[in-house]
Amino acid sequence: MGTTLRIGVAAQDRAGGIAAIESAFNAVRKIDGLLSTWRDDSEIAQLNRAPVGAPVRLSGELHALLREAAHWSRATGGAFDPAVGALVDAWDLRGAGRIPSADQLAAASVATGLGRFALSDTGVTAVRLDAAAWLDTGGFGKGVALREAARALRGAGIESAILNFGGQVLALGSGAGDEVIVPVAHPLRRSEAVLRLRLQGRSASTSSQSERTLTVGGRRVGHILDPRSGEPVPPWGSVTVVARDPAVADMLSTALLVLGPEAGARWAERRSDVGVLFLLQRDGRVLPRWNRAMEAFLVTETTISRRG
Repeated sequence: MGTTLRIGVAAQDRAGGIAAIESAFNAVRKIDGLLSTWRDDSEIAQLNRAPVGAPVRLSGELHALLREAAHWSRATGGAFDPAVGALVDAWDLRGAGRIPSADQLAAASVATGLGRFALSDTGVTAVRLDAAAWLDTGGFGKGVALREAARALRGAGIESAILNFGGQVLALGSGAGDEVIVPVAHPLRRSEAVLRLRLQGRSASTSSQSERTLTVGGRRVGHILDPRSGEPVPPWGSVTVVARDPAVADMLSTALLVLGPEAGARWAERRSDVGVLFLLQRDGRVLPRWNRAMEAFLVTETTISRRG
């Protein structure tokens, strides 16, 4: 998946701990075989190559994941939508980068959105409706993999663990000593912590435009695209989402970065089930903003106050 997964577990003995960790890695390998868009033999790659109009039989697992993604796309007004492959191509984000013409961007936008795929309600099939449409799982693949890794660990008898998948952290456990302190980095200076979160039985996912960018014609182009406008999200800061389900944290951190600090904050204030932290870059400073649900996870000795 283009990053590193680190797992630490509390186990009765070293051999049992290693075996449990290996089962978690096997679960992630399975998800990679299901969702990777960087290999030709994954199930999602086969759907992305399917002839237009031809029903493709899916595994129950992939069908359920696509329906889950569709749910969060609706819940965020389309700010999260994995069917952005045509836009990825238009901006050449997997190559040297390109600034598309207005006509190219308009054509890519027509081929964007989960509406370009018809998911069956009664069976496990999908139909690709546009030759330029394809699904990019980068906005939820890590979270799904973490969820499956956690299930594998629990199945192996592990009750306490910490998993770090390229910066998305999942802390398993509910007992004394299972709490994990996680730093939240500066949007631009990734080695500098702005504040810290206290996690237990939760996952924290952070999204920003600072890590993966291309420079095209003097313009910096980030890797996260707004499915609604077709444009890269402006580098305004970062979003961290804390949720019980790592897949939800992953999808929502992407969606709220797309929504931006104003609309994103309004969306977050209506939710009590997820903690949301915005770090806004303003005149060389970083201004924090969070919803009330996030207050339960902030380390109390922080000197940063909540801003409206």
